[in-house]
Amino acid sequence: MWGAATAAYQIEGAATEGGRTPSIWDTFSATPGKVLHGDTGAVAADHYHRVVEDVAIMRELGLSAYRFSVSWPRVRPAGSGPVNPTGMAFYERLVDDLLASQIRPVLTLYHWDLPQELEDAGGWTNRDTAYRFAEYASLVADRLGDRVGVWATLNEPWCSAMLGHGSGEHAPGRTDPVAALTATHHLLLAHGLGVQALRASRLAADAQVGFVINPTTVRPASAAADDVDAARRIDGLMNRIWLDPVLRGQYPADVQADTSHLTGWDFVRDGDLDTIARPIDLLGVNYYQPMLVGAGEPPGPVPVGSPDAVPAPSAWPGSEHVRFLQPPGPLTDMGWSVDPTGLRELLSRIHRDYGDVPLVITENGAAYPDEPNPAGQVHDPERVEYLRGHLAAAHEALREGVDLRGYFVWSLLDNFEWAWGYSKRFGIVHVDYATQRRTLKDSARWYRDVIAGGGVPVG
Repeated sequence: MWGAATAAYQIEGAATEGGRTPSIWDTFSATPGKVLHGDTGAVAADHYHRVVEDVAIMRELGLSAYRFSVSWPRVRPAGSGPVNPTGMAFYERLVDDLLASQIRPVLTLYHWDLPQELEDAGGWTNRDTAYRFAEYASLVADRLGDRVGVWATLNEPWCSAMLGHGSGEHAPGRTDPVAALTATHHLLLAHGLGVQALRASRLAADAQVGFVINPTTVRPASAAADDVDAARRIDGLMNRIWLDPVLRGQYPADVQADTSHLTGWDFVRDGDLDTIARPIDLLGVNYYQPMLVGAGEPPGPVPVGSPDAVPAPSAWPGSEHVRFLQPPGPLTDMGWSVDPTGLRELLSRIHRDYGDVPLVITENGAAYPDEPNPAGQVHDPERVEYLRGHLAAAHEALREGVDLRGYFVWSLLDNFEWAWGYSKRFGIVHVDYATQRRTLKDSARWYRDVIAGGGVPVG
């Protein structure tokens, strides 16, 4: 599959149209100080009204697949109850247009836009939310399962759990390490229940079902024991806390030990791990950069009443002291390292450690501050080189025996980049947010040629 990826809240807009109700991202982005410049996804790239134009762009690029997410509050407002026919009709039109253009729909059920009413009832810290997700999965499968052959349950649950409940950088903005770990388990349970729901659907029973995470290569700053242990800790919280339950049916013992002072993990009930480990057909890998980490000073005793008694919000429960270092080399506009070797190492590591689970690169891309020149062209040579290097790395992994089934560039369109608002542009298609005019960047034309040629030219 040669594809491009998007997410509902980042591109659709139409936040109050067609029966859609608020999500946690509507609430979070409307809260002063949470999103840069006060931006929201209320309009975004207006994909809801421009879907025909956007599918035509995909067709022009020669995409063989398009990965998109369904907005839970658009198709099942408030998170429960019957299907909203207007909201579901939007996705039925999208899928039909894709199929008419010979583009395979790849549907992600959850890309962070939890209905606000479910959050008000506890959100992902409430076990019941996992069951509401399974109901939602069944409803969508019963409407689209005859036309969608590839499904993903969740997208990057690390972000939902750790950024949403640990550091507070993402919706719903909580800053509680125990909530982050509780949400982790309930997201994994939702995945397992979602797999069951899709398998049970008459229409989607034969579809491929996957799980999308954002693992990365974690490197220690040195061979010193403390640095190596720092890498182990972050690898556990970033990678193995998702991979081990889904592919091995167990949580990493070291991660549980690292966090035992926070929680006894009593939110894990008998049978949960069997549900979470239901077989999947594909594992989606979203990769952007490797991590370089080093040892820091573990927190010591803090006097009662000291302002330091409350630790700073962190996305790393139990490992808040680990230092994150800037790797050498070029950076994207996000300040992220450009290092394709991390992708090859990651794909090979998953293949080596977890067996022959088929992999798909479900997101890979870079943000750069590109704008049209006076002639209306958008030159983005840095993005072209980023994509070239990472596709070459993916090819190296294939040669090493990795079962890699597809590549999806992030993203088709410039869009609402979460807490960064509209300040970062990841698209291979430029969006003028004032006019909603779409312009193919050089990277889009380059990617079109790659797809037509079946790969990156050698030499």
